[in-house]
Amino acid sequence: MVLLVVWAVVLVLVAVVLGGLAYGLLGAFGRLRREVEGAERDLRPFLQQLRQTADRAAERTRSGSTSS
Repeated sequence: MVLLVVWAVVLVLVAVVLGGLAYGLLGAFGRLRREVEGAERDLRPFLQQLRQTADRAAERTRSGSTSS
C-alpha cells in the first residue's frame, strides 16, 4: 500500500515537471516566433532597397556590356 502511494506521488511529480517544461518550451517558441517576425518587419525596407540596388546594378552591367 505504501509503495502504491509512493508511485502515485512520483507520477504526479513527473507530470508536473513535464507540464512545466512543456509550458516553458511553448512560451519560448512563441517569443522566438515574435522576435523573428519583428526582425523580418524591421529588415523588409532594407531588403527591398538592397534588391532595387542590385537590379539597377545588373541593368547597368547589361546595358554597359551590350554597348561595347
